[in-house]
Amino acid sequence: MIDKPLVMGIMNITPDSFYGGSRFSDMSALYKGFKKMLDDGAEIIDIGGQSTRPGSERISVEEELSRVVPVIESLVREFPTAIISIDTFYSRVASESVAAGASIVNDVSFASHDEEMLSVVAKLRVPYVCMHAQGTPDIMQHKPSYENVTREVLDFFIEKINICHLVGIKDVIIDVGFGFGKTIKHNLELLKNLSVFKMLDKPLLLGISRKSTIYKTLNTTSDDALNGTTVLNTIGLLNGANILRVHDVKEAREAVLLVQEYND
Repeated sequence: MIDKPLVMGIMNITPDSFYGGSRFSDMSALYKGFKKMLDDGAEIIDIGGQSTRPGSERISVEEELSRVVPVIESLVREFPTAIISIDTFYSRVASESVAAGASIVNDVSFASHDEEMLSVVAKLRVPYVCMHAQGTPDIMQHKPSYENVTREVLDFFIEKINICHLVGIKDVIIDVGFGFGKTIKHNLELLKNLSVFKMLDKPLLLGISRKSTIYKTLNTTSDDALNGTTVLNTIGLLNGANILRVHDVKEAREAVLLVQEYND
């Protein structure tokens, strides 16, 4: 288990992720951004090769591999002690990224896109981030509907954690999937009820950084959603979040430290 909240920085090797500040197009910018996140206090850095924003289009396994594997290899050579997570729903990308130096697999699809993912992660013996989503990124925000979002997401994790254990995945991290097939109301209800998921006895990852729940509620843009992100990250920490997945590491680290002092 995680004994204190961690910060996971976001680095996207994509041209179309929803927040421009997380996109890196050349190695010089990548090195600089990666080092800054480490210096600002990130314990993990999550690298993704394709956007999963609402309405995004899929790219091939080969294209995603060409984006992320050389980057991971270069970053591991430059920063050998850094902990890197690979954000992918392709089992081959997961496998080759771990071979290149990644040590966590973050899968937004829970193997619904690639049925080999779970068996591959089990063989890799790395932690697996299991996320809830209703629908796929291209259609997930087309009228998402739940009778009781907290109960349905909880039931999803009870089932999926059991599947993970049965296939041999020992370390499971859960992510309720803010913005993945959920309205603003659904997202805020999940945030309010986040402590319910502690009964699963798994680390909780909170990934709400600069998302539309924040900037649409505030009538602004993702570029101006840092303050709102910090507010919701703080609420998440108070409700039991163990990992903050964020674009802005320094501010997230400050929230963690302040909440730790508050709780002490």
